[in-house]
Amino acid sequence: MAYKAPEGKGYADVAAHFRTLIKSGDLAPGDSLPSVSEIREQFGVAAKTVSRALGLLKSEGLVTSRGALGTVVAKSPLVITGADRLNRMEQNGMRYAPGETSSGHRVMRRSVYDPEVCTALDLEPGDEAVIRIRVFRQDDKPTSVGISIYPPHTVAAVPELADDVRMVKQFDKLYTERTGREVVKGQRIAHARQASQDELAALEIDAPPHSAVALLVTTVTFHDDEQALGYWEDVYAPGARVPISE
Repeated sequence: MAYKAPEGKGYADVAAHFRTLIKSGDLAPGDSLPSVSEIREQFGVAAKTVSRALGLLKSEGLVTSRGALGTVVAKSPLVITGADRLNRMEQNGMRYAPGETSSGHRVMRRSVYDPEVCTALDLEPGDEAVIRIRVFRQDDKPTSVGISIYPPHTVAAVPELADDVRMVKQFDKLYTERTGREVVKGQRIAHARQASQDELAALEIDAPPHSAVALLVTTVTFHDDEQALGYWEDVYAPGARVPISE
């Protein structure tokens, strides 16, 4: 892979390059980064620039020093959102990062009453939607719960969403192929809230009954030029490091 940067790039650009590789899964936990001399040659930068770039990545918890092994990707450095998974699949076809799996897949039809979901999908309280749930795991430890909710018109175009099996192709690609309409990802929103008992169980968090456990949650709505198509929510385990897009 060619790492040569355009003229004038500095330590932030070098750090951004490796941050992207880690986020995409091209560099997995435990993988070694090139040596300082190799990075210098690849980017055409000074040793001080490389040192500052690696220091930045270390401060973000993405890499760590391992003696003779040099600088390696930290264990489970990032937990990405479902929306970023679409980006990763677009870039390199990887649904999961190295060492990542998922469990607890469920697909159900339910009446929706949550005000935020109803507003996002333009549903009336009590309208039916398809809900898909799965737990993402890194080295068999739960890292996040992914929930995706689809209104009837999306399911009509992509009926596979209602099947209790894993999707073999991205829903947005299927929708565009069948309708000719582009699927656009809206603004991702992050907030903290108290975990439900179902979320605590899914993330295998052992907390006393009725105790307050705060979790980070991100949400995003997908739409075409006429209507909302899907609402995704990711709920992260305590301590998860979640990259936020610029």
